[in-house]
Amino acid sequence: MAVEDARVERRSTRKRSRVSLIGVVGELFITAGVLVLLFLGWQLWLNDLLVGTQQNKQASALSQTWGKSEAVAPPVATRPDPGEPVVGAAPDNAVQFANLIVPRFGADYERPIAEGIGTEDVLQVGVGHYPGTQMPGAVGNVALAAHRTTWGAPFSNIADLQVGDSIYIETEAGWYRYVFRSLEYVQPTGVGVLDAVPQLPSATPTDRLLTMTSCNPKFSAAERFVAYSVFDTWYPRAGGPPAEIAALVIASAAG
Repeated sequence: MAVEDARVERRSTRKRSRVSLIGVVGELFITAGVLVLLFLGWQLWLNDLLVGTQQNKQASALSQTWGKSEAVAPPVATRPDPGEPVVGAAPDNAVQFANLIVPRFGADYERPIAEGIGTEDVLQVGVGHYPGTQMPGAVGNVALAAHRTTWGAPFSNIADLQVGDSIYIETEAGWYRYVFRSLEYVQPTGVGVLDAVPQLPSATPTDRLLTMTSCNPKFSAAERFVAYSVFDTWYPRAGGPPAEIAALVIASAAG
């Protein structure tokens, strides 16, 4: 009996060891899964929040270099005809030359626009301007690109745009107001949306358009989300900002 009891005890000990080992490995996998989820949460939410806030600050600082504090004037009910919008020259690659302001994206939304669409030197720090497309205010097509996820996700809410929404581009000369009109989904190879007249490469442009592009759906590059807007008016810096974004302008000017 003593020998048999010893055999039973050894088998029981080996079984408990195997169960304990499986339990430890299982806990390690669970812990690893939790850590991965936490990392993804940081990368896709908290990091976007922090980077987005930094991009807002960069845009505000850029505005201040244009003497924004001197341009803040009380909004007026009727503005004089500002005439033809001033159109600047295209800057060198990765140079920040404008800000994008979209009230639909939040009362404090303000992101820098730089020349180029390189992932490393432009899209990680804000919105990119497609080289070869028109500059703000020009006849033709101003085409912009930005991420919907990661790196601040400047175009995270692009699908929320509604017909009639204002989209402002601010430069040293002033503010250009575009009005959202329609959207389109295209393949990643659908570069026709960047034409001076989108999808009509041989047409002569007569309108001033703004095209914003980003990946679709979120977390995928299967296709492109394209938002089209048409130019409405421009506000020379000397006359002060549009009433719709005056509060943001004043807050930015105050630092």
